[in-house]
Amino acid sequence: MTSPGPADLVVTRASPDAWRVVSGWAAAEGWNPGLADADSFFAQDPDGFFLGRLGGEPVSAVSVVNYGADYAFLGFYLVRPDLRGRGYGLATWQTGLAHAGGRTVGLDGVVAQQDNYRRSGFELAHRTSRFSGTVPVAGTPTGVRPAGAADLAAVTAYDSACCPADRPRFLKAWLGGTGHRSFVRHTDGRLSGYGVIRPGRDALRVGPLFADTGEDARALFTALTGEAAGREIAIDVPGTNAAAVALAEEFGLVPSFDTARMYTGPVRPFPVERVFGVTTLELG
Repeated sequence: MTSPGPADLVVTRASPDAWRVVSGWAAAEGWNPGLADADSFFAQDPDGFFLGRLGGEPVSAVSVVNYGADYAFLGFYLVRPDLRGRGYGLATWQTGLAHAGGRTVGLDGVVAQQDNYRRSGFELAHRTSRFSGTVPVAGTPTGVRPAGAADLAAVTAYDSACCPADRPRFLKAWLGGTGHRSFVRHTDGRLSGYGVIRPGRDALRVGPLFADTGEDARALFTALTGEAAGREIAIDVPGTNAAAVALAEEFGLVPSFDTARMYTGPVRPFPVERVFGVTTLELG
């Protein structure tokens, strides 16, 4: 009997319900997906999630989420382990990338796959390291409070200044996600940073953590982890920000794995020194 090949694969857009199987695959890979991520992910671009099926059975996945007219982000590039090396991943990848059109596409990919990504036009921008561990209880930081509905406009503007694209739909869902806790910091009457922590499969995940200075980031991180003493924390830190790496180390976190942030073209400039923790490895 002939085994099914790439021509037998049917790649279609996935619904949030169908995407649950992919979250399970991501957990099995040790990616520690957030427990309520899907709602926020689909809020940004509900057409950007793709499943490859053989005989109706999901076997491959990719997401390519569009942010405006110029930028998209690729994630969740997965093939079921028992079916790898048969071309299903590439067929799914190509369908997903077509959704981005002429946009610059970013991704955070495992380092071992960099050469494969380069063949699709991606170039390395920087490394990102996941730092994890437990943090001690600390005192209440000054100038930090939980984010509320009245903060949405200011946080959205701040977020836009720290990213290659505006993402208001995603951010509104992210700040209000089930189990998500968000904090803002004000310095001299203005917003000087914000951060979010959410429950994941294996650890609480901090992201984003955007701040003007190391002091602002430290205060926010202290607030975010204030109710998590003894629990595992994970934060994805860009290697371009030495102060962010130092902050993770200051709290006793240690690197567990690296990814490669890569782009297919130019992206809107943003101050990398404000990015102390990326939002997610799945959507940028």
